[in-house]
Amino acid sequence: MKLHFPEKHFFHKFGEEVLFTMTTFIIGLVLLIVGGAVYGKFVENIFRPDDRQTPAIKHQDGVDFVPMSKFKNALINLLNIAGTGPIFGPIQGILFGPIAFITIPIGCVISGATHDYLSGMMSLRQDGAQMPGIVRKFLGGKTFQVYNIFLCILMLLVGAVFTYTPGDLFANQIVGIEGVSVGTWVIYGVILAYYLIATLFPIDKIIGRIYPIFGAILLFSAVGVFAGLFVKGYPLLNLWDNWQAPAFAAFQTAADGSTAAFSYGDYFANGHFLPVFFVTVACGILSGFHSTQTAIISRTVKSEKEGRMTFYNMMVLEGFIAMVWAGAAMGIFNAGLQAANAGATSTVIKVCKDILGPVGGVIALVGIVVLPITSGDTALRGLRLTVAETLHIDQSTKGKRLSLSAVIFALVAVILVFAKFNNEGFQILWRYFAWSNQTLSLFAFLAITVWMFENGKGKYAWMPMIPGGFYCFICSTYIANAKIGFNIPWTYAYIIGVVAAVLYVGVIIWYGRKRTNAHTLQH
Repeated sequence: MKLHFPEKHFFHKFGEEVLFTMTTFIIGLVLLIVGGAVYGKFVENIFRPDDRQTPAIKHQDGVDFVPMSKFKNALINLLNIAGTGPIFGPIQGILFGPIAFITIPIGCVISGATHDYLSGMMSLRQDGAQMPGIVRKFLGGKTFQVYNIFLCILMLLVGAVFTYTPGDLFANQIVGIEGVSVGTWVIYGVILAYYLIATLFPIDKIIGRIYPIFGAILLFSAVGVFAGLFVKGYPLLNLWDNWQAPAFAAFQTAADGSTAAFSYGDYFANGHFLPVFFVTVACGILSGFHSTQTAIISRTVKSEKEGRMTFYNMMVLEGFIAMVWAGAAMGIFNAGLQAANAGATSTVIKVCKDILGPVGGVIALVGIVVLPITSGDTALRGLRLTVAETLHIDQSTKGKRLSLSAVIFALVAVILVFAKFNNEGFQILWRYFAWSNQTLSLFAFLAITVWMFENGKGKYAWMPMIPGGFYCFICSTYIANAKIGFNIPWTYAYIIGVVAAVLYVGVIIWYGRKRTNAHTLQH
């Protein structure tokens, strides 16, 4: 079927031909929704939530352990785990072609949502323990120390990424500041000042009140963009189409400023889909950062039976957001409205304004600006507490908290300066963020697997081991080859990745059975 584009290569009406190009996208949505419902129920049945008292009831203190409604818990958890991750990652990942419409939902269902649910429910069963405490209990002190290193690195990068992206969007689109200027740094400073306040002072009650509003904005933008894909008739690409041919009217800008047709096939072949795609599209498929956030909500859940909605389904919803933005990005590239390599930030702006109009676009942009900030404050507050606990630094007074915070924020500022003044600064920052994010998830999968062995669920240990082993391969291969890592040729990097994955699975089976035997003898 040959598609014909009017002026500017854009459909202004819903048509059968455009709908045909969305077939793979629609299949992916079905896999996400139906797969999430079926597999989510399966995971829940394995965990077996019951009517025991939750930490929110048992340890209610009016500060951290506070019973809240299921709706509020779910929405706050969505905001804690979301941000720009399920937006910026898929925009970059869709350049690998329509296979993203299949890998995002499958990965979300069997890895990301499973990771979030089981880490959240484990926290519930451990009296609301944070993930570092869970890692220490089930994996031992040495593994805990390694975990803390990755956790601290990730939290720093989260703080930097979630300052850079909302700051640039606000500067460029709301204030009208272009390029690197004093105004941009002032905006960064305001965001960091808020982070500092959130790090030093208890603001949970404030967050609890404003998060539902932010959640509504997030959902508005996602649903609005989703509807706009069909109303506007953005042309997508199917798995069975010719990826090698220039994709519709899509183009890319060369270093000399010239434009040329963009080919998803060429990008897929040259970009090493494995492992790069799964590092690029972190949020929406799997995010280790989420295990640090689910523990916060585990202290406000009134019943274990609310866990699937709060933890599993909210990750599925994040997967939906990722699918929407992947589709919107491909559509706007294919329609010739945006260069395929124009960058995630400018693509977000173009999509919001073109689909949602002036007013809706501004609302969506405000939401995209605010949402990562709601994750950045939590990350840096958690980093301060982690460093203080690990190094036994007294945090009893505001002055002592401020001293430690100053060091943390100075490191974030250094990362921001590098990212801003380096031509590929943001790409490098994002790659480090994504890689450390995925690596952190390996520890959660390890702890979940050991917990299963110890609690008579060893025959289901494959459930966390499969995504854990796969991402061990992804993370090992990526960092072995990457210039930000060891710069080893791809052939050897793949070998290293396979060996690492085999060792990962083998060690966890051995250690899990060892813990099971020890646990049996104790009881």
